Amino acid sequence: MKLTKDRIVDAGMAVFAEVGYQNLSMRQVADRLDAHAGSLYYHVRGKDELLALMADRVCRQAYDAGTEALDALAATAPWQDRVRAQATALRLSIKQHPGGAQLLAESPGMLSTGALSLMERLLRTLLDAGLPAEHGGIAADTLLSHVTGFVLQEQNQPASPPPVTAELYAELCERFPLVMGPSMPRLSQDEKFARSVRLLCAGFAALLV
Repeated sequence: MKLTKDRIVDAGMAVFAEVGYQNLSMRQVADRLDAHAGSLYYHVRGKDELLALMADRVCRQAYDAGTEALDALAATAPWQDRVRAQATALRLSIKQHPGGAQLLAESPGMLSTGALSLMERLLRTLLDAGLPAEHGGIAADTLLSHVTGFVLQEQNQPASPPPVTAELYAELCERFPLVMGPSMPRLSQDEKFARSVRLLCAGFAALLV
């Protein structure tokens, strides 16, 4: 089968899911394609560009998922719902890829039209809602960074929490009464994410003109 940039990105995503960000190599990608490593460089200049292309693909998939989520909303849906739809679609899209959040957070700072598309649409949503232009870029970047960071924590969580003895639990409650107390409700990740986006939207709403 002919070697193409898309096939190289496909193989890169598969290898990345197995070995992670730091251990990915062009040779491993070439082996996945049953090709010589040197032949990949006709299409992709190196690992940095490959990682950037992979991150761009995740962003494009998130953009398409966000389009579907927005289309499902009523035309009269408030801007908060439109923001939540985009944030939720991004989170779910990143989670589809093992290590996807790390890929977005650590990929080289190369131009990504996929990432720019996500930013452009979210920024337009906020500006149309009445957010002043001087706050729009920071607000949109804050929300997108929050989603990436939230998924990064989700994907890095251990399969099971570390064991805590009753004695240690009592000590933690005494030292950290706020963190261990009822002011920190034990929520599902979905509910925690939904509440966090609502809090950000409430902050944005305070700036509307």
